Amino acid sequence: MARTVSYSVVKRNNPFDQDAAPKFYAQAQSNGHVEIREMADRIQKTCTVTRADVMAVLVALEDVIMEALEGGEIVRLADLGTFQIGLSGIGADAEDTYDVAMIRKARINFRPGIALRGILAALKYTKVDKLPVKAKEEQKPA
Repeated sequence: MARTVSYSVVKRNNPFDQDAAPKFYAQAQSNGHVEIREMADRIQKTCTVTRADVMAVLVALEDVIMEALEGGEIVRLADLGTFQIGLSGIGADAEDTYDVAMIRKARINFRPGIALRGILAALKYTKVDKLPVKAKEEQKPA
């Protein structure tokens, strides 16, 4: 499979200096999406497991990952990567004055493993036109 990332060039303002002149940056453009059924179909073609069995495992994997994260566990998927809950909020002047109300939000951090980091080094890039606004709206899942 080709390892080519399409990109367009977009103008961005500096969020830290609104008076600075905007600069132009590369922005990756998606080439479609893959949903769980398509992944199951692709996986079944590479092994002796049926699509239904792969679907069952992928759905169960989602449930197990959510349960583990909710329980405060770090989820390591071998060379694929690691999921972990992260927190952000307001700092306190002293440990004993910190209150749970100072936590603003939780997020799921993903750190790619060696397998995913490895594909980044081999990527090629192809410049494409920016997607029209209407096309972007049509690509959003319902």
